[in-house]
Amino acid sequence: MYAYSTISHVGFILLALSVNSVESIQAYIFYIISYSISNLNAFVILVTIGFSFYLYVYKDEKQSDDLIDRNNSPIQLISQLKGYFYVNPYLALSLAITLFSFAGVPPLIGFFAKQMVLSAALSNGYVFMVLIAILTSVTSAVYYLSLIKNMFFYNDQYMINPSLEKLNLTGNIVSNVRNDKENLEKVNFKPENIVLSSSLSITISILTLGLLLFMFIPNELFTLANIATIILFKA
Repeated sequence: MYAYSTISHVGFILLALSVNSVESIQAYIFYIISYSISNLNAFVILVTIGFSFYLYVYKDEKQSDDLIDRNNSPIQLISQLKGYFYVNPYLALSLAITLFSFAGVPPLIGFFAKQMVLSAALSNGYVFMVLIAILTSVTSAVYYLSLIKNMFFYNDQYMINPSLEKLNLTGNIVSNVRNDKENLEKVNFKPENIVLSSSLSITISILTLGLLLFMFIPNELFTLANIATIILFKA
């Protein structure tokens, strides 16, 4: 799905390049920046969702045979994300925001990127190409919404692996550098206490907030696109 959606986004990029004006070049650069942020966030979230599934198994044993090749990515089918909102609502919401940005839903950054490209094309008389671009954008939005529908409007099909229910993990917290045994604090935790690494959480949070709150801080990216356009035209 991501591979085919890239074709649609490349179409917008080529449309901006074909117009070949100062406004369209600004739109082209801004579109690449916004798409890179959204795409990076989408892939980081997918990798993170794969990590989050290591403690889970299917509630229905028959579903465990759906994937023939288990050596690839844990997420291979859209159906694997059914009800994922009930497994990890934060990742589900972050992925939904990213998909809405891909589709160009306001007020996310993807909307402004598509708006700039379409505005530049209309200003130069590319009416037919603008209609085609809008049609392809709506078509791709249907596939994005189907993924969101799977995550939010179906019951989850996963549960914590029963073999891990009796697993009790322990750890020691040292209160000083000397490793004094008297100052050791013993901590018990269960599999459900295992969380994602802080690096993944921080990366997803920053990228998602960038997509969501762009309308409040647009000047930096617009300025970057303008500077790049000036450099290209001078070159």
